[in-house]
Amino acid sequence: MEITAPRNSNLQSFLAHTTPSVPVYSLSKMYTRDNNFCQPTGKNRLEYFTLGDLWDQYSEWSVYGAGVPIISDNYENVVQYYVPYLSAIQIYTNKSLPCSRLSLEESESESFSDDSESEKMSKSSSDALSEDSDVSQESSLHSKETLGQLYLQYIEYGSPYRRIPLVDKVNELAVHFPGLMSFKSVEMSPASWMSVAWYPIYHIPTCRNAKDLLACFLTYHTISASFQDNVGHVESAKDLCSTISRTNRSDPKKGNNSITLSPFGLSTYKMQGGLWRNSDQIFIVHRDDKI
Repeated sequence: MEITAPRNSNLQSFLAHTTPSVPVYSLSKMYTRDNNFCQPTGKNRLEYFTLGDLWDQYSEWSVYGAGVPIISDNYENVVQYYVPYLSAIQIYTNKSLPCSRLSLEESESESFSDDSESEKMSKSSSDALSEDSDVSQESSLHSKETLGQLYLQYIEYGSPYRRIPLVDKVNELAVHFPGLMSFKSVEMSPASWMSVAWYPIYHIPTCRNAKDLLACFLTYHTISASFQDNVGHVESAKDLCSTISRTNRSDPKKGNNSITLSPFGLSTYKMQGGLWRNSDQIFIVHRDDKI
């Protein structure tokens, strides 16, 4: 009896081709004596990555877009390209560094008429930031002990038509916050995270039902080494991580000694369920009306 294994859904394909994989380096376990965020269990050496290497992963995507293989409803192979934009980022460190809360807001009079897309995508990030801020205000001393020192908090509110790609925005922020280029993942607490907005730009070849490819995504990633081992314990997430791992291994540029920053959350906008959820293996997402 022949059994055909279900292929990955288009949603899984998107996540696999937009998830960053960065080179890792080793630190001696003695490093943990002066770092409360580094507590490896059963490991003689601690692995870490740098933020500079993380942004390098997004460099080509920011210029040309990330190509995502998609199978249309007519079983046609299409490559849809998405450009990443920094939606929000919070960095907590173990160092006493100047902290700042940055935001880019535009008045309603300056916004485009079709800003509902931007509002919905940004709201997911702003809600997460607001919840964390409330906790910090209620117990600031306890937060400093558990979360670390807030180094940078940024959220993008601008229309997607006025945003600049992720790498350009990071370079802009790094002028005032050089740690964005130099921090090691072990220097940031598990509370550090970022969200990336992905907007479609074009697809090859041109297909008939182009509106089905207009979906926008918002992925959430931890940027602390302390949290990486905790990602992927849910069965559906394990399947996704396996798919991402296979995709990254096929790229000779990334090498073997790398770590994949799998998303811990996802929001969508204009996602046609029939096109993106065309597999029995579905990754858990928020419904469009809750973004």
